[in-house]
Amino acid sequence: MPAKIILKPGREKSVIRHHPWIFSGAIQKIDSEISPGEIVDVYSADNQFLARGYANPNSQILVRLLTWGKKEKIDKQFWCHRLNQAITLRKNQFSPPFRLVYAESDGLPGLIIDNYGEWLVLQAFTAGIERVKPTLVSILFELIQVKGIYERSEGEMRIREGLKESTGILEGEEPPDKIEITESGWGEIPIRFLVDIKKGQKTGFYLDQKENRRKVAAYCKGKQVLNVFSYTGGFSLQALVCKANRVINIESSTEAITLAQQNTILNGFPVHPDDYLCGDAFHLLRVLRDKGEKFDVIILDPPRLAPSRAHLPKATRAYKDLNLISLQLIRPGGILATFSCSGLISPELFQKIVFAASLDAQRAVQIIEKLSQSPDHPILLTFPESEYLKGLLCRVW
Repeated sequence: MPAKIILKPGREKSVIRHHPWIFSGAIQKIDSEISPGEIVDVYSADNQFLARGYANPNSQILVRLLTWGKKEKIDKQFWCHRLNQAITLRKNQFSPPFRLVYAESDGLPGLIIDNYGEWLVLQAFTAGIERVKPTLVSILFELIQVKGIYERSEGEMRIREGLKESTGILEGEEPPDKIEITESGWGEIPIRFLVDIKKGQKTGFYLDQKENRRKVAAYCKGKQVLNVFSYTGGFSLQALVCKANRVINIESSTEAITLAQQNTILNGFPVHPDDYLCGDAFHLLRVLRDKGEKFDVIILDPPRLAPSRAHLPKATRAYKDLNLISLQLIRPGGILATFSCSGLISPELFQKIVFAASLDAQRAVQIIEKLSQSPDHPILLTFPESEYLKGLLCRVW
């Protein structure tokens, strides 16, 4: 029988509403010692069964829930059903690359899987998923015809779970250093990208911005574009395909800049070294402003600046600073596409930050469209934290 976890009085409300996380502060009693990733049953203070999930005594999120209301057996059949459900929901809607499994939103907390066609890239962020990882890999290899499954389980989430980083081939063939993917550009023109799934950011590419890249590109025809935190040139190539006059890239990683240039050549565009600025974005934006540079379109897609609540005040200031300087660089009537992928920055807070930046920049700003993550990253209504990417497409006067 699974270990029994009893909640403090009044702390069952979020569980009844099917929120998948239970924090350690909500726990009144654990009836036996539990190991990381062990299946547990959750009860209310008056001893009513509520849900079943897996626990990790090393984590602040002590339980991640899998089922509610009944004591469903968590075995290979359970994991196979959940994986097959995620695959079925996407197989007729998306073509590679796309997110195949999106953690809690697919009833698989702690598990991310991206489909790059011949390879799957898996990220296991929790002790519960780490514990069943061999089972999951075996099921995936049965359900999907791929050459190999590569692991990229790394970063702060693993550390908070008390886990070491784990990368490398899990099943099948070793992928090459670079794989090639295709993304549909404006007018359905195919755009080719080289992707480093072994060492690149996230699983190698920002799949969550696929729809937004096309939307922003529509405003770039004949324009001077600045792509800040450009990575390997996703937004930049969409803009070039849409006949932007010039696109300048700002990126701190020399490896990403090199790959962006290779992607530019791969798609038949010339590479101008002056269009690739390698360094700190905050500094380089100020340099451009002080030189009197102006742009018609600016894209701000920074990395996650608020990984925890302790970082929130600093992150808020950083987002405001980036947007303030960008607003000072935009010509009247120009476009600002600004994003935050920090889950702790709510859409409401992000809009307030951009509003404050517009006041300090003394610019009038209209929101044309509010942007979110691509639909292969679905937002679970009972888990608002699954909506992490928010963006504002703005016109600036």
